[in-house]
Amino acid sequence: MHPLNSVKGAITTGVVLAVIVGIWLSVSAGLGTGFHPVSLDRWFHIVSGVTWIGLLYYFNVVQTPGLAVAAADKGGPGGAGVSKYIAPRALLWFRWAAVATWASGAIYLIAGYGSDTANGLVRAFTLQSGFRVIGVGAWLGTIMLFNVWVLIWPNQKKILGIVPATDEEKAAARKTAGMASRINFILSLPMLMCMGGQSHGLPF
Repeated sequence: MHPLNSVKGAITTGVVLAVIVGIWLSVSAGLGTGFHPVSLDRWFHIVSGVTWIGLLYYFNVVQTPGLAVAAADKGGPGGAGVSKYIAPRALLWFRWAAVATWASGAIYLIAGYGSDTANGLVRAFTLQSGFRVIGVGAWLGTIMLFNVWVLIWPNQKKILGIVPATDEEKAAARKTAGMASRINFILSLPMLMCMGGQSHGLPF
């Protein structure tokens, strides 16, 4: 089977290519090769974060406005196809990418962040000197993870008919899930600034 014909095949091919490129770059620089778990975790954190935030942006700037237009277009095909086939799959990747991003970030803080890694997770979440910027990012990411699993996903299950709900409950669920998603969209901007800013400097 051609690897580009499936998502699993494409992911596997991308990982293999990344490993080859990583080894080649290390060897060509005279660094030698070896297994670096902390660097692997950081890479996983970035990839899962791109997946999570990418889907968050898709929901906020593409799917939600698109479904609103579809609902207003009385002569159009409507949004049933998106709600039935696209949204459940997107939400599956969305919610587990959120967990993977948070967990890999926590592991990175515990196992290898910075030159002084002692109690990195605690130092970040208590906003101690040297860990304040990444700590603010970690707090924002934690709030966003809470919103995904406590507010967005339980209400999306009602909206999509995964769990039984009355029309009134579905309407309330749309409002709650939509507001939580929009809050996450807003929080993602300072969160990403802090994640990059810890190592590369803040823009302001």
